[in-house]
Amino acid sequence: MNRRKFLTYVGCGCCGMVLNSCSTTPITERRQLKIIPEAKLNAQAAAIYEKVKEKEKMSDDTKSLNEIKEIGKRMEQSISEYFYQSNQDDPTKYFDWEYILIDNKKIKNAWCMPGGKIAVYTGLLDITKNINGLAAVMGHEIAHAVAKHSVERASRNVLLNTGTQLFDIFSGGKLSQVNRVTGMNTVGLISQIGIMNPFNRKQESEADYLGLIFSSLSGYNIKETTKIWERMKEANKGKAPPEFMSTHPSAENRIKQINEWTNEIILKYPPIKIL
Repeated sequence: MNRRKFLTYVGCGCCGMVLNSCSTTPITERRQLKIIPEAKLNAQAAAIYEKVKEKEKMSDDTKSLNEIKEIGKRMEQSISEYFYQSNQDDPTKYFDWEYILIDNKKIKNAWCMPGGKIAVYTGLLDITKNINGLAAVMGHEIAHAVAKHSVERASRNVLLNTGTQLFDIFSGGKLSQVNRVTGMNTVGLISQIGIMNPFNRKQESEADYLGLIFSSLSGYNIKETTKIWERMKEANKGKAPPEFMSTHPSAENRIKQINEWTNEIILKYPPIKIL
């Protein structure tokens, strides 16, 4: 039996062994396994976030940081309002949102830890270019947290008894990428308590889809999203690995998929009115 089938059987078949462990992601309603308490991961993520703030150099670009916070606040409100108006449980109700801008031009990235702890690197601003571009990236990262991808990943790895680094669960493997690029030991801060695994392709595509929805609900132009991936592709200059070797969809497939979703999402999830 191959690994993918094994994970599927473990992930869904465990519902009979672990009561209340299987649930669905918001909006997409994809079945997922969650046996790790969300509050526990949120608390661990908050502690790690504080260590990141101590370790990394914070940017003094107050204009960009304020833009990040403004986008974040609009998304916070729009997401909560959407679930309220849909008469659904708000998956962000226990989030303690926070935003930082890390001064590192080498890193073209962002991440969102469980519980709404978000970081953007200054290098990413060269790719996003504008507010709508920045909102697209933040929407994607926030989607990982809203969909509880870290809880899902941690739960599956507990069942498989895999132990490496919990730190990277919080960011889909992105913090270890930072570690490799900069030579800093950010990941090593908590290497003893977790597992090192990026989000899988299914979760990345789900975050793309939900991120578009959250950006649209918040009033941003999601047609900018494909332009970001074009710019990211150009910035990578062919260095990205083949899709079958990566947990992320290839830039080409990502752009194609986003184009297929965009018009439908604009119509189905227009900017929401905050009541």
